Amino acid sequence: MDAAQQEATARARELQRSWYGEPLGALFRRLIDDLGLNQARLASVLGLSAPMLSQLMSGQRAKIGNPAVVQRVQALQELSSQVADGSVSAAEAAERMEEVKKSSGGSVLNSTQTTASSGAPTVRRVVREIQSLLRSVAGAGDIIEAADTLAPTHPELAEFLRVYGAGRTAEAVAHYEAHQN
Repeated sequence: MDAAQQEATARARELQRSWYGEPLGALFRRLIDDLGLNQARLASVLGLSAPMLSQLMSGQRAKIGNPAVVQRVQALQELSSQVADGSVSAAEAAERMEEVKKSSGGSVLNSTQTTASSGAPTVRRVVREIQSLLRSVAGAGDIIEAADTLAPTHPELAEFLRVYGAGRTAEAVAHYEAHQN
């Protein structure tokens, strides 16, 4: 790979970080590991061609052009975290991946995924919605810049922007839980 290609790849990965919170190669590898998939199966569930998935993972392409695919990625991230915390079995995960695959990108999460037994949305779901909204308005770099601008006069708002706009979901869940009541 020549210097121009390396620079283009680095730029694509930085754009991915600002749009998706991390480079897609890292995100997709985590989904593959957590959900017991291979690249071909992940591509199939997401509704991408295997070459397109490979290009996104390697940084040859920066952006997922189809919003439905982005929503499927988010659904798989949620499912992955549920498998990791033991609230969803491997068999259930396989069934839910089929639901994700068949979806047009809208919510495919069933009531046990999206709500607690009381019927209220789970903290993680609320946090993911906040993150998605912020990230649809601006990239992580812009959100951090806005947070830096606000920090001297409004440190709590700056922290909120950093945590939800550019941080990991686990950090945002901890922030959310710490600020309840």
